[in-house]
Amino acid sequence: MALPRIRIAKEKAELVKALVDFNGAKGPFQTYADAIIFAAALGAKYNKRVPLVTISNTEPAPISLEIFISRGYDTVIKLLAIAQTKDPQILSTHDLNAEEQRVQIFEEYANGGLEKLRDELRGAVDYTDRLLLILSEERFEEEATNEEFDLSRFL
Repeated sequence: MALPRIRIAKEKAELVKALVDFNGAKGPFQTYADAIIFAAALGAKYNKRVPLVTISNTEPAPISLEIFISRGYDTVIKLLAIAQTKDPQILSTHDLNAEEQRVQIFEEYANGGLEKLRDELRGAVDYTDRLLLILSEERFEEEATNEEFDLSRFL
């Protein structure tokens, strides 16, 4: 039984290619799988799932799930699926439908994350610098919300 492939929306193919450091592009990611896993995590953070309408069959073509597994990304795929469905049966390795559902959930989060990235990176010359700014902004935003104002230090 062949493992499913992770598909990319046709309208996001150019963005994905630009995100990867390959063929002259100086993107922040080493592989398409790295870019897609980041996009899926971003989609999950913003709870943005977008169904794929048209699939890219050229570069980047659908990516074998084996690549994600070999990089340890299958854990993220499983976590997204169980968080979305709240059903532990989605993790079954013997149920082909469960695997297809996990892949679909992952693809939709990745597609949503790519939409968010497209909006955030619009007009950027260097995607790496812009991504670092976005990540830094998130970090400082979290630190600011976690920090309580403590009057005791003025006593």
